[in-house]
Amino acid sequence: MTGPGSKISGIADPALLNKVDKLFASGVGEYVSLPQIVAVGDQSSGKSSVLEALTGLPFPRDSDLCTRFATQIRFCRAPKPEISISIIPASGSSGEHVEACTAWSKSGLEDLDPETFSSIMREAHTIMGIDGGITFSDDVLRIEIYGPDQEHFSVVDVPGIFRKTTEGVTTKADKKKVEAMVRRYMENPRSIILAVVPANVDIATQEILTMAEEVDPDGHRTLGVLTKPDLVDRGAESALISLVEGKRHKLTLGWCIVRNPGQSQLENSSVNREAIETAFFQDNLPWNTLEKDRVGISSLRLRLQEILASNIRREFPKVKYEIHKKLNARRKLLDNLGAKRETADEQRQYLLGISERFQKFVMSALSADYVGDDWFDKFPNLRFATAVVNRNEALAKMLAQYGHSYIFDRERRVSAEDGDQCDSSEDGDENDEEIERQISVRAQEDPEGLDELPPGENTIVSQTPRGIFKWLSRVYETSRGFELGTFDGSLLAMTMKTQSSKWEPIAVGYINDIISMAHTFVRDLLHLVCPNLRVWEGLMSVLMDELLAKYKAALGYVRFLLHVERTGTPATLNHYFADNLEKCRQKRIRADLQEKTFADCSHGEVVRLEDIVQNHHTSNVEHVVQEIHDILESYYKVARKRFADNLCMQAADYHLVTGPCSPLRFFGTAFVSNLSEEQLMDIAGEDAASRTKRAALTKEIADLEAGKKIVS
Repeated sequence: MTGPGSKISGIADPALLNKVDKLFASGVGEYVSLPQIVAVGDQSSGKSSVLEALTGLPFPRDSDLCTRFATQIRFCRAPKPEISISIIPASGSSGEHVEACTAWSKSGLEDLDPETFSSIMREAHTIMGIDGGITFSDDVLRIEIYGPDQEHFSVVDVPGIFRKTTEGVTTKADKKKVEAMVRRYMENPRSIILAVVPANVDIATQEILTMAEEVDPDGHRTLGVLTKPDLVDRGAESALISLVEGKRHKLTLGWCIVRNPGQSQLENSSVNREAIETAFFQDNLPWNTLEKDRVGISSLRLRLQEILASNIRREFPKVKYEIHKKLNARRKLLDNLGAKRETADEQRQYLLGISERFQKFVMSALSADYVGDDWFDKFPNLRFATAVVNRNEALAKMLAQYGHSYIFDRERRVSAEDGDQCDSSEDGDENDEEIERQISVRAQEDPEGLDELPPGENTIVSQTPRGIFKWLSRVYETSRGFELGTFDGSLLAMTMKTQSSKWEPIAVGYINDIISMAHTFVRDLLHLVCPNLRVWEGLMSVLMDELLAKYKAALGYVRFLLHVERTGTPATLNHYFADNLEKCRQKRIRADLQEKTFADCSHGEVVRLEDIVQNHHTSNVEHVVQEIHDILESYYKVARKRFADNLCMQAADYHLVTGPCSPLRFFGTAFVSNLSEEQLMDIAGEDAASRTKRAALTKEIADLEAGKKIVS
């Protein structure tokens, strides 16, 4: 059979054209726009006759075999003449339909006579289901024609659009479907639109030109083809001449005009179609005034080959880049789905992989090794060790500044060389003149999901009152027994409980902040290592009960420490207590004698012995209250620092940060290994949507990988 190559020598690089054809064959055209020629027009435009002349294929003219699907016709040079026909199933087809389409094919044909072609078309209709209730199909009939004289050329024929439906044949839904199909092919930014329009109608009324203007407003990729010039009314020729000459309705690719044979000529196999057409354009005015490269099927064929070759040369590098880009994007999407997980073993392995990534990141976060992962820069809240250290320092500062209920006697403030054991400024003396205000004990907002935790006080009063001796005197006078010159040990416990009353809101606020930081860290890190929202939600749901239990345990331990420090028996083995107490006593004596000193040229400041004796004539109550004060102050400082250390090391670090039962360490291999098959399915089992998405991505990646090999 004749084809493009029988009339025209090669124009483009055959290897390049062949690669594009192979890309179509491998299904890459579903994902990447490929260069192609698309023949469009309405059902009475003469499009089929134009394509028959271009391709040499005897398109059936029976009304029941008119174009009801896209047909891709491809010519390739090969040593041996052969014709192969197959069906490419539409994207999204059922597995059964795909199997039926791929199982059907015709190969080894040497020629296609009208009868054979009609028979094959009927079979294709049946496979596509057109005989089973549908009128038009999104499947593609692929015809490949090989031969030693063929040049690389391809064109896609789509169904003709129609204005009116035919009762019992087409419906309004069919009309919309065809228009959508045609528009989809025309919208391909790399397609050349071959718009076939009859010359004997007003082109302003041609819907196909309107559609072409919508998808190609600048007319850069539309080639207009006029048919039926022999049917043009006398006097209307000049408008068509202006059109072909580019004087109106300008298109970058221009216009061509062809004359299709009449019905009687088509039925006569001895008629030479191109000879009749050539004679028409040579012998008839005004058609013989047109440039020869704009008239006749031979000129159109050459023009199309030039356009296709140029388009492929221009677009091929972009196609190659887009294939690589889409392949990488699809691989990333498939990676985000994780490994295939239909069985319990697959699901467990999937979760083990997530837990290993999670724990590896936890180790870096706890060791403050922020260099190895960019996530630490993108998400500062993941710098967990740093956040905890900063919060620990804030706790120590708040306890020192606001933790006591009364300011210790400021008359005994020591200089820097005396050390800090008796330095009352550490405990907040500088706030004597401060206006009372509410100080927040929280530095973090609670994330969602922690509503079950018992709430604590969020603020404390900033001002610490003076008058500690009045308070201690009142306590002593209302609680003393028969002791002589001393006091009962329970008084220290009583005063310590009152003096440390702010410890509870400060400590609970601190541990709630660490809990919030830990929970936010676990939640956000798990989301990063497990971007699959369904799996992440499933994991958080299972983890949440145990996490809450760990948070409650930490809170409980804080309550335990508060109970020990504030209501237990005061006790310490820290030698700083004795040192503090002795320094406080010495400082009090020094302060009492300061007013009695006088200068002596030989000995400096001195005091008389009788003044020392007189100065110590204090009442028994005053002496005991002063002793209570000094012991309380000395013990309070030791206890406060011990309490801060215990909060940081035991309640926070052990229970919430680095301990073996820390919430950061819970999601690990042991947790995953202990999950039941039912839990594995609930957490990691793929739902129908994920399975469908995985199958689609797997197929797309396979097609794109095949395309990558083709373009390489």
